[in-house]
Amino acid sequence: MRTTDLIASAVSSTFRSKTRTILTILAIFVGAFTLTITNGLGTGINRYIDDTVTSIGAEDVMTVTKTADATNGIADTGPAEYNPDSIASGQPGPPGASVIALTPDDIDTLGGIDGVLAVDPTKSVSADYIEYADGTRYVLSIGSLIPGQTVQLAAGAEPDGDSPELQVVLPVSYIEPLGFDGDDEAVGKTVTIAVTDAERTQHLVEATIVGVAEPTLAGASSVIPNAALTDALFSAQNTGVPTDEQQRYASASVTFADGATDEAVTGLKDRLADAGYTGTTVADQLGSFKTVIDAIVLVLNAFAVIALLAASFGIVNTLFMSVQERTREIGLMKAMGMGSGRVFSLFSLEAVFIGFLGSAIGAGIAILAGTALSAALSGALLANLPGLTLIAFDPLSIVWIIVLVMGIAFVAGTLPAARAARADPVESLRYE
Repeated sequence: MRTTDLIASAVSSTFRSKTRTILTILAIFVGAFTLTITNGLGTGINRYIDDTVTSIGAEDVMTVTKTADATNGIADTGPAEYNPDSIASGQPGPPGASVIALTPDDIDTLGGIDGVLAVDPTKSVSADYIEYADGTRYVLSIGSLIPGQTVQLAAGAEPDGDSPELQVVLPVSYIEPLGFDGDDEAVGKTVTIAVTDAERTQHLVEATIVGVAEPTLAGASSVIPNAALTDALFSAQNTGVPTDEQQRYASASVTFADGATDEAVTGLKDRLADAGYTGTTVADQLGSFKTVIDAIVLVLNAFAVIALLAASFGIVNTLFMSVQERTREIGLMKAMGMGSGRVFSLFSLEAVFIGFLGSAIGAGIAILAGTALSAALSGALLANLPGLTLIAFDPLSIVWIIVLVMGIAFVAGTLPAARAARADPVESLRYE
């Protein structure tokens, strides 16, 4: 029997007992459906996290601060000891949280560390308010756009770091309160940002809105200026500050080789630590969150695999019953010269085909259901997280799921297939 005839015979024999085969396919369907949905959930969330990573910073950039002694931070009990070299961290934390300020000497030291390609000090700006056209004034925080960082935009464009024009990207949450009718309507308008200097004089700086930022997992509550606006605000804020105290930075962005291995990044962190600095990458900031998501998906996948293993017993039962019912047929095939290997292949192909049907149907319906569910949630519960597709499907993952299920089906079918292959043709032909 040719291979094509063998496959055709296996397919046609699959539905000799339609009810039994359909029930087995349904059992496989449940496992394949669950496995596809859980993998889609992990793919969707991790894809969104990867997009969020680019809005926090590039993968080849780490944020560096000066390592503080235990007495420089917030004490476990009681107030922290005053340190004249400390500076506001600019990060969420307990009241008074601070870091040791980086000076121009520190910037030079960082530039000389092996593996560091560039150093960009982060200029911290504390603004008073933002206002549009003499409207209501709103408090704000000034963020920064480090090299390689991107902004997830609802409208407009990212600020141009090389432009001398004072540009700003506003969070979408500021658009309506400031008096704009929509995101697109805000682009191109001029807003006023106020900062107060060391002499308690308030400075008003005008900037052009070039974009509106969408909210992300990392939040989008900060106004993002370009380099020119940052310099203007920083200079205004430092009016009256002694020259030797103006160049004090809470942190710096250190660029290292693109595509550096984990070992190389760890080595750079160690060299920074030896020099008295602490380096934190984007992966460090979101790594724990991603680990939790992966762990949840892994547990859900485990339940799906258990369902598939349970379905494999249905395959064993289906094929054992098929071998039992076709004993005389097996004897006739072997009497006519079909070898044990061909008989084994025939029943193994039946198992694989049952696995293929169950997995393909399960994956197909899972894709339809997952896509519909994601669309519904995007317009309701997840409307404040634009860009998030909760359940996304990777074609390669779908193929691997189908192959996995077919492999499980093949393994489950080996025992009854082996029994059919070992059947004695004479005894089989006598079977009643």
